[in-house]
Parts: sequence; C-alpha cells; structure tokens
Amino acid sequence: MPPGPPAAIPRGNPRIADWTNRRVWLLGASAGIGEALAHALAARGAKLVLSARNASALAELARALGPGHCTLALDATDSAALDAAFARFDSGELPLPSVGVYLAGDYQPLDARQGETALPAARHMLAVNYAAAVEWSLRLAPRLLATPAPASGIALVASVAGYTGLPQALAYSPSKAALIRFAECLYLDLAPQGLGVWAINPGFVATRLTAQNDFEMPALMPPEAAAEAIVRGFASGRFEIHFPTRFTRLLKIAAILPYALSMPLFAHIARKKPR
Repeated sequence: MPPGPPAAIPRGNPRIADWTNRRVWLLGASAGIGEALAHALAARGAKLVLSARNASALAELARALGPGHCTLALDATDSAALDAAFARFDSGELPLPSVGVYLAGDYQPLDARQGETALPAARHMLAVNYAAAVEWSLRLAPRLLATPAPASGIALVASVAGYTGLPQALAYSPSKAALIRFAECLYLDLAPQGLGVWAINPGFVATRLTAQNDFEMPALMPPEAAAEAIVRGFASGRFEIHFPTRFTRLLKIAAILPYALSMPLFAHIARKKPR
C-alpha cells in the first residue's frame, strides 16, 4: 500500500547539543568542511564513520582524530559501493549511525559560452551534488526509521548558490538548488516520523574548490569556522543552517527581488579580482 497522509509536522528538528558517543556518518570527510567537521565532532565525543573516495586521506584523518572512529572509503556516485557500505551496516559489522551528513560535492566554474565542452563537468556536478545525495538519503532514511534513536536524522550540505542563479555556476547552482528542494521534501515526509532533516547552506568557505574562483568572495570563512557554525546549527533545532549570516541574509533578501534588480546585483557579486 502507498504511504498514508503525513502526520502533523513537529515544530523544528531535534536539538543536538551533546555529541558524546553519538555515531555520525560523514560522507565527504577527507577535506574542506567535511574534514573540519570531523575534528569538531570528534572533539565533542562523537564516534565517526568517515567516508570519501580517498582512502589514504581518510586513514590519515582517522589517525589524527584518535581511537573510536572508522573509515569507509567509497565514491558516492557508485551504486555498487553504496550497496557494499550499507551491507556492512545491515550485517552489524558496523553500527548504524544515528546522524548522517552528506558533504560530498564538486564545483567547477562553468560558463554557457563554453557550450558542449562544459557537459562532462556539468554532468559530474549534477551527479555528485544532487543525484548521489538523493540515492544515499533514500537508502539511509528507512534504516534510521527502522532503528529509532534519540535525535537521529539526515543532513545535506547544499550551498547559498542554490538560492538563485549565479555567474560561472551553470551546473553548481542548479544542483544545489535541487538539493535544497530535496531536503525540504525529506523534511515534510520524515519529520512527522521523528527523523530530523537539515539543509546546510554555507556561503563562501576557503577550500580547494573555491580556490578556483577568480572573483572576490564576500565573507570568505575558513572551514573550521564553517564546522563550528554547523555544530551550533544542530543545537538550534532549525531546518536550515546557513552561514555566515551577515552574508546569507543579504542573499536571501536579494533572491526575492525582481529580476531587474537581482540580476545586476548577482553579476556584481562575481566581479573579477583585480590583477
């Protein structure tokens, strides 16, 4: 039988302030925000499952974090690798985490004038940033529902680039917009069942991906500050975690302006760096 109508939606997500011995799966943990979040949560007593494609980077991270964590190398876009990962949870080889955080992502500046030469990069961004996140979430959600744990849920790292179209973000912005909409749908379906769903929308964070940009990045922040903002967001109980708020609030306002005003504004944000 198809699912019945959803129950009344709780007011907000569970508030997670105590991470002691909480099992958390970080998919995309080997660098950037994922690596910083691993350090932040481990310092608060969480027990982490660390996933990314780079097995050696994961092993180095696990050593740096100390005992109590494990690595599970995989490519998020590889369905067979996800099969194998979830089989390890199903068999009891690895304890099922109570919180999963999808941090895997790809970004390359793309311009429509590149034409079909931009297609391989565009396809990859859509696969990593959106399609793989959907597959991972729809595999994880029923397992979390079947093994209820206090304050459990799924967090998806999107971007403020999903608020609106942006220059040089031909595939990145649409993929993150789709991920935000998907997170909203997940929340509407899963929150009535007691499962938390978080949409995490960072502004500009200094990583190897944003280092490709040739324009000034307003309110650029280090990954460690982004990780602390995420931790605070989990404690707040809000659906959306966005930061830095001095920048993201302005983007939210700009995104609802008429196009005649918003388009010149967003074009200005991506102004070239002076040479």
